[in-house]
Amino acid sequence: VHGFPELAYSWRKVMPLLAAAGYHVIAPDVRGYGRTTGWDVTAASGRAAFGMLTSVVDAIGLINALGHRTAAVIGHDYGSSVAAWCALSRPDVFTAVAMMSAPFGGGPRLPFGTLDASPAPRPSGPDIHSSLAALDRPRKIYTWYYSGDDANDNMTHAPQGLPAFLRAYYHHKSADWDGNKPFRLASYTADQLALMPTYYIMDLAAGMAETVAAHMPTPAEVAAATWLPDAELAVYAEEYGRTTFRGGLEWYRRGTGGLDVPSLELFAGRTIDQPSIFIAGASDWGVYQNPGAVERMEQSACTQMRGVHLIDGAGHWVQQEQPEATADLLIGFLKADYRPSA
Repeated sequence: VHGFPELAYSWRKVMPLLAAAGYHVIAPDVRGYGRTTGWDVTAASGRAAFGMLTSVVDAIGLINALGHRTAAVIGHDYGSSVAAWCALSRPDVFTAVAMMSAPFGGGPRLPFGTLDASPAPRPSGPDIHSSLAALDRPRKIYTWYYSGDDANDNMTHAPQGLPAFLRAYYHHKSADWDGNKPFRLASYTADQLALMPTYYIMDLAAGMAETVAAHMPTPAEVAAATWLPDAELAVYAEEYGRTTFRGGLEWYRRGTGGLDVPSLELFAGRTIDQPSIFIAGASDWGVYQNPGAVERMEQSACTQMRGVHLIDGAGHWVQQEQPEATADLLIGFLKADYRPSA
């Protein structure tokens, strides 16, 4: 399950390696992306089609349509959350889970001080958005920018052009950008969040197109990025030029709006009890963007965690930047902990 702004194509380097190890590998475009159909964000009910549990139903339907009843689920970026919820909500179907780049800290907490194993609420106090906006260098969180009305147009019609926007975006979040030296943040507070790069904690007045333009790689850096040559970048540019980013952004709008919380509260206190693994790039800030999530994932959210692996030479796009190392970890995990159904 891919993340944003990617496609099933982001698994192009890992799929053959897993297939060569004997596995039937399925990588769909997620609802709202690429060649998917059956959704319409312009309709009044459009946003309802992008619920987290809808993504679980999509995955089950696809698996069944291809003749299977169980599967291991692997997710990257936003797809990591999808994979986690597949495993948590339907352990009978998803019998092993690999999460990548975005740790799963647990489901929502029930109100009124009820006892469960979900993560503790974030500290009370000033609204985090107001606190970020009040910094000497005013800032905002990228997920709320993605949820706004201007994000799609800003990225699709970026002043530098869509291919250049995507090139800069992928570069900025990769190990190729030497500013990616992540570390654990002490707390979910404005001063700590502002330590992250601008692709996560943006300048308040900037769009993402302007944010990444400041970090456009040089021609030499582009030539050195053998993990994403121009011909492969063109696949993303062609698809997003055709569809825009609007479908993918709907997932963020639901998340920031809390629209999934009522349905996900059904699973409050429930843990992922299947074998699980976490993989990310050593240069990936996504591991730490939600302070405490890694610790909760290891200590409480996943009871059969087989390891947290940070791969050298990779940033956020770990399965593209270091596909062999990623596949080696996945194959070792699957051979030890996953038994496919007949």
